[in-house]
Amino acid sequence: MSKLKQEIINSIIKTEAGYVDNPNDSGGKTRWGITKAVARANGYKGKMRKLPKYTAYAIYAKQYWDALHLDDIELLSSRIAEEVADTSVNMGVSVAGRFLQRALNVLNRRGRDYHDLKVDGKVGRLTIKALKAYLKKRGKAGETVLYRMLNALQGERYVKLAERYEKNEEFEHGWFFHRVGMA
Repeated sequence: MSKLKQEIINSIIKTEAGYVDNPNDSGGKTRWGITKAVARANGYKGKMRKLPKYTAYAIYAKQYWDALHLDDIELLSSRIAEEVADTSVNMGVSVAGRFLQRALNVLNRRGRDYHDLKVDGKVGRLTIKALKAYLKKRGKAGETVLYRMLNALQGERYVKLAERYEKNEEFEHGWFFHRVGMA
């Protein structure tokens, strides 16, 4: 396991903090950012208040990091791996994958640099290949543009969520403070 993977997952756990049971949160009871539904789907049967940090870590590694092939993305860009990981935790693996695919599609100069991807949220060989081609063509500046684009997509989705479900306005400030950065 890479040191970066450990750092990113530990940072997510720190940001998500301990136990939360906010009636306005659609995720319901959570501990370390892991919802009860996700914990149960991963075999945890205990009380959410007692979900061990190491169990949350294992769930993040398997369900979010590994599902998006972030080890492969990390080899190309640790910054993009971290952003995709964070988005997947807060919005779901499929959403994070679709954001990456959509961004890569609009950055390929009408297919001159690499073929358009099917936007299905499943990050695999073709998505990694497109990311590699994009970063090879655009370098550090391209990495910054892609990072900003992924953050912009994430931010726009947060605004839509609050517009659609007024109860989410309670979380908007925190989402933008902790999750959307344009560095």
